[in-house]
Amino acid sequence: MTKIIIFTALCTALFTVLSLHLMGWAPANPVVVKLENAKVKVSEVTYNPGVPRERFIRLTDQVIVFVDDCKYERKDSVTGEKTIRTRKAGEVIWHDKGEDAPVLTNLGTKPYRSLSIELKH
Repeated sequence: MTKIIIFTALCTALFTVLSLHLMGWAPANPVVVKLENAKVKVSEVTYNPGVPRERFIRLTDQVIVFVDDCKYERKDSVTGEKTIRTRKAGEVIWHDKGEDAPVLTNLGTKPYRSLSIELKH
């Protein structure tokens, strides 16, 4: 009897995950704050495959450090133009306060991580 209950629970969980994926309800890209004080906020962002990061306006100057190699699609917020970008682990980029942060989608088959370092003034 216990085996039947466990089997049923596993099948139900699998069916739920599959259903959510087919409906387009993939898990979000989790953000974990690693350090925050009056001068800086450091967050680790995990980009799951196929899950878009929504567009936003940057509230601070930011340094982005890629923790993992990655390949992602960048969709320009104004023109809608899509470009493919690849980054290597350890690569660092800069973004200015007020800059548009467009929709990004991980094109890889596994998650990748980056550190977002927000400079507070």
